[in-house]
Amino acid sequence: MTAAGVAGAVVVVDAVFNRETRDALSLPEKSYLHSSFQYTGGGLALTALAARSIFKSGYAFRIMGANPWMVLGVSLVGSIGSMMGVFFTPPERTVQKHLFWLAFNACQAATLSPLFFLNPAILSRAAIYTCGVVGAISYVGATATNDKYLHLGGPLLAGVTVVALSSLAPMVLPLGMRSLAITEAISLYGGLAVFGGFVLYDTQKILQHARFVEQGVMKADPMKEAISLQLDMINIFIRLVQILSMQKKK
Repeated sequence: MTAAGVAGAVVVVDAVFNRETRDALSLPEKSYLHSSFQYTGGGLALTALAARSIFKSGYAFRIMGANPWMVLGVSLVGSIGSMMGVFFTPPERTVQKHLFWLAFNACQAATLSPLFFLNPAILSRAAIYTCGVVGAISYVGATATNDKYLHLGGPLLAGVTVVALSSLAPMVLPLGMRSLAITEAISLYGGLAVFGGFVLYDTQKILQHARFVEQGVMKADPMKEAISLQLDMINIFIRLVQILSMQKKK
């Protein structure tokens, strides 16, 4: 059922949002997009392997038993700090930039390691669906006319704010069962829509930056571009895991 929904969504996205397409990417655009996705894939692989190692070491048990606010604070500080390190380190400082990139992936791994308590089948299915959804949406962004979806930045930022608040609401507000169900639906399904939109936006942003690099306006920095795509994919994956877990219980 979920697979049919994902496949249907891919067809709808391609039919509705990709009516106006261009013939092909230029060589600089194709190369820059390829480099960005290489770092994205490498980062996700490192995160998954490190998260598995953390789980097997028993550290995930301590994360689950710790104060949720402390875990949230430490993960945010570590992730944002290392991410800013990647963003603001010049591309020519290769070693320092890669160290920040490794630290970012380590922070993501520590945060995601408790997911391995779940059924491996659910994690595998969520990973496959995530790759399918992201692959389809990024294809739409790559083949659409230049800068067609860059105007989505503002609405997506507003959307992710609503999703974040709905995720935090059960932790700070005394909600009833109906209100809890509504906030959960906003967080899960609204989050899927918002982060799917971010994949579309970030893909077109990479292509725009590729043109700027070709013109000499900015320096090539595929590692920085990859961070945004990686976060989009992680957020989509987490929500798919939650949805599949809910379906499993029913």
